[in-house]
Amino acid sequence: MAKQTKKWTDILIKRGVVGPDQLKEAERMPNLPIEEALTKLGYAEPEEIMKAKAEEFGMDFVELREIEIPHAVIELVPESIARENVVMPLAQENGVIRVIMHNPMDFETIEKLRFVLNREIGVALAPREAIVEAINKYYGSTTTETESVDSMLQEFTDTAIDYVDDVGGAKGGAHIGLEDGDAPVIRLVHLIIQEAVNMRASDIHIEPFAERVRIRYRIDGVLMERDSAPRRLLGSMVSRIKIMGSMDIAEKRRPQDGRIKMHVAGKDIDFRVSVLPTNHGQSVVMRILDRENIKVGLRDLGFGEEDWKRFSGLIKRPNGIILVTGPTGSGKTTTLYAALNELNRPDTKIITAEDPVEYYLPGINQCEVKAKIGMTFARIIRAMLRQNPNILLVGEIRDEETANTAIQASLTGHLVFSTLHTNDAPSAITRLVDIGIQPFLVASSVIGIMAQRLVRKVCPKCRVRYEPSPHLLQSIGLRPEIAKKANFMRGKGCAYCGKKGYRGRFGIYELMLMSNVVREMTFKNEPTQNIRKVARKQGMRTLFEDGMIKALKGLTTIDEVLRITHHEASSEIGA
Repeated sequence: MAKQTKKWTDILIKRGVVGPDQLKEAERMPNLPIEEALTKLGYAEPEEIMKAKAEEFGMDFVELREIEIPHAVIELVPESIARENVVMPLAQENGVIRVIMHNPMDFETIEKLRFVLNREIGVALAPREAIVEAINKYYGSTTTETESVDSMLQEFTDTAIDYVDDVGGAKGGAHIGLEDGDAPVIRLVHLIIQEAVNMRASDIHIEPFAERVRIRYRIDGVLMERDSAPRRLLGSMVSRIKIMGSMDIAEKRRPQDGRIKMHVAGKDIDFRVSVLPTNHGQSVVMRILDRENIKVGLRDLGFGEEDWKRFSGLIKRPNGIILVTGPTGSGKTTTLYAALNELNRPDTKIITAEDPVEYYLPGINQCEVKAKIGMTFARIIRAMLRQNPNILLVGEIRDEETANTAIQASLTGHLVFSTLHTNDAPSAITRLVDIGIQPFLVASSVIGIMAQRLVRKVCPKCRVRYEPSPHLLQSIGLRPEIAKKANFMRGKGCAYCGKKGYRGRFGIYELMLMSNVVREMTFKNEPTQNIRKVARKQGMRTLFEDGMIKALKGLTTIDEVLRITHHEASSEIGA
């Protein structure tokens, strides 16, 4: 081992990645190594931490996503050893096998590799996530070593499969069966699921048309099309998914919902399945629910410093209703779960009513709406109150009965979280009145409303500075003096982001607190635009403004903000 130089934390401070105060905050986080705490708080990327460790220990840092490891080198280390120890072979030089690890101090693993492989071992460093990704890439999945969705679809296109001759799927689905683990359609469905998880997709769409079956993944909120499957496979693919989701394979005329639990890419993942009959056959959407995605704190959601302080204070109030608004897929559930995680303590009882329960949260009592047996939101809330909770979460306010019951809960000393489908924060007040709630009840119960959207992050690997066109800056109303100080960034496109220039998403927010003036206006049932003007004067930042502030910092792009908040774009920025 090379002689140690500066400690890696000092190197991070010297490079300006973190400050001393941020380091102290990470050190205070209980039961977390400091590197994990820095990543969780969003102060440092795993790559930045690993580069600092590489400098401390005099080792090389390897960017695994940008290199290609020869097959002959991969064969030097058996897959079982690579997976068990989370190591990746890199090269062979003069009888020494260089391996990539994530812990430079793991001497036990180094000795084990030296003994098992009977070679001298050299060490380079990379983040654990990158090593696991590389192991899956080079060694393949446990299904088939060299198989991919593309190769399987090509196989189906080139070769007619005799047993898949029933477009409706009953014959094919019954013939394949669960016991035939090597059936090609079963392998194809599993490979589609595995590929989607590896590509960080949030949804898998299997859509039938007259001549083909279109397969699409939603990645970072944008649909990406894969190669189409032959039309004759539709019935068998749908039947396989229905069997996995415990649905009725014989029912093809009505919509169905199911749930699948699988172990994919080294983690347990739930899938929420929706089957919808269309004029060309049954369309399937599988929502991928990765439990890791909800293990986030409020700090990780993308709040600006001011909004984070205001929202953190809001959720610590003893009673009242907090509403989160936005369209489907805008991250409302993640925000509410992050708030519950913040409040989930042994001395606090939390009960939720959800339709359906997407993620299971330890320490929280979760109830699922089942309308067929009368388990509606309103009925669950009334039953909840007899359980003496401190905090309630109502998955969505859809009707007058649910809204009234939630308001009564807040007025009797409970803190209530819920969601509503509106375009912005002030519209939520009008929406509640529209569904039948008296304005004085809205004014006295609601304490805060937050609208949100998700925008894509500029890829950290290929981002470069750029200057937007003067015409674009003028069209969004950005003052020239502000534009000169901005740090506009965009991604060139690389292997890490799939040539898209973006990787990952974060939230943009519009947080409106119910001040005395806004309450008075609500009580008088004043129009939304008047409430909006007053809220802005009192410090509410619009979705468009919050997105543009993050674009000025180089976290996202102007085009991405306009894509998400296009209808809200006005001359507000720079005003």
